[in-house]
Amino acid sequence: MTLSDVAQLTRLSWDTVKGITKAHLAREYGKPALRTVRYLGIDEIHVGTKGGFYTIVIDLDDGRILWVKPGRGKDALRGFWRRLRAAEANIKAVATDMSAAYWSAVLEHLPEAALVFDKFHVLKLMNERLDDLRRQMVREAQGPLKLRIKGTRFLLLRNLENLEDDQLPKLDAALRLNEPLLLGWYLKEELRELWNHTSRRRMDAFLKDWCQKAIDTGIGQMVKMAKTLRTHASGILAYAEHPITSGKLEGINNKIKTLTKQSYGFHDENYFILRLLSLHHSRYKLLG
Repeated sequence: MTLSDVAQLTRLSWDTVKGITKAHLAREYGKPALRTVRYLGIDEIHVGTKGGFYTIVIDLDDGRILWVKPGRGKDALRGFWRRLRAAEANIKAVATDMSAAYWSAVLEHLPEAALVFDKFHVLKLMNERLDDLRRQMVREAQGPLKLRIKGTRFLLLRNLENLEDDQLPKLDAALRLNEPLLLGWYLKEELRELWNHTSRRRMDAFLKDWCQKAIDTGIGQMVKMAKTLRTHASGILAYAEHPITSGKLEGINNKIKTLTKQSYGFHDENYFILRLLSLHHSRYKLLG
């Protein structure tokens, strides 16, 4: 229930209900237990134009949000490292995106932990490179070819197995008429297989082969992607020993969106953070 609903039901003022709720949240969730945490996920979330970006840290084992701070980058994590040291937690691995702000902070404060570059962020970057290639092809194409490529963004970026049968001919027609786009799409689909290999040695061999194929195409976006993967290879290959991802953050993001819609935004930042810290115990439905 929203605060307004509870206030109406109990005949208390909205401020009184919020004060009681905030005190409860602070007592129960204000300082999450960190001692038993072993695997961390670090990412940023966007909570709208007014809210901006927040950095969040989650326990990848049980999905709890352990830390929330406005902003993104290492400054937003400064207090978290102090709490983690005080708890004497034995962190085995941390999943992050390839942003230097996050992984450099992990290397500085958790030198013994494995740094794992998140699978979904790597694939997201690949999609961005492919979409950039698509836009370039649209700019350069003329006549019917331009129209065929222009409406294929969704088809190109979605996983092949998720496409409907009636969507495949349109994708096939666009790819057959544009070799760079065809090569980029094949590389995108092939890269997804990297995380199916069961050993670091096999992952390493696959990644090297993929990067060479990408460079051999001579396509600027694919060459750039290959160089990025080579630079970050150590963190990508760490998945073999620590198969963790920040995939649970997708479910958390959906909950946050529902929470903010239900509450029409939050004007009290501390209250908003407490609501996020309690999110793993919450179930939300939009009614009416």
